[in-house]
Amino acid sequence: MTSAPGEIEALIALMARLPGLGPRSARRAVLHMLKKRAVVLEPLVQALTRVADSARECRVCGNISDHDLCPICADPSRATGPLCVVEDVSDLWAMERAGGFKGRYHVLGGTLSALESIGPEMLRIPALVERVRDEGVHEVILALNATVEGQTTAHYIAESLAPTGVAVSALARGVPMGGELDYLDEGTIAAALAARRQL
Repeated sequence: MTSAPGEIEALIALMARLPGLGPRSARRAVLHMLKKRAVVLEPLVQALTRVADSARECRVCGNISDHDLCPICADPSRATGPLCVVEDVSDLWAMERAGGFKGRYHVLGGTLSALESIGPEMLRIPALVERVRDEGVHEVILALNATVEGQTTAHYIAESLAPTGVAVSALARGVPMGGELDYLDEGTIAAALAARRQL
């Protein structure tokens, strides 16, 4: 129980729903915003209002944009042959930050999960198959998380795309740059050993 007024307590409860914020962190964030009302709270409210009005899903890839086409899909210089499949928009943004991929993306919106009753029809897998057929895609790169659900989804996508004849590849798994074997888990070491290459 807190002594915060009802409206502020409601804001704290809403903030606590955000990933990475629990009740204590949300309370600190709200108190900070209230103390810095002019430089933090008011601009944040304005930005949230603008984003709520303008943000939408790209009609082609599923990225977040303020137009029907995101900047990546609208960019004619982006390669149309390779298509990188990711689970969520945050994964797309991570790939873009890395700067190594110059093709286009397809956001699934999650992974297959029997426990959560998430089937292929709830994800953007049918749209992926359609894009591969219609856009002249020659390689689908599966950049899915190394989880059971991610691997299950990858296998399902590979099977779904088999009739199209498109090449399907996955991101390499294993030892990260700068990683020391002693600090890695057994699964990462096993994946790195299985994916070894000749020098």
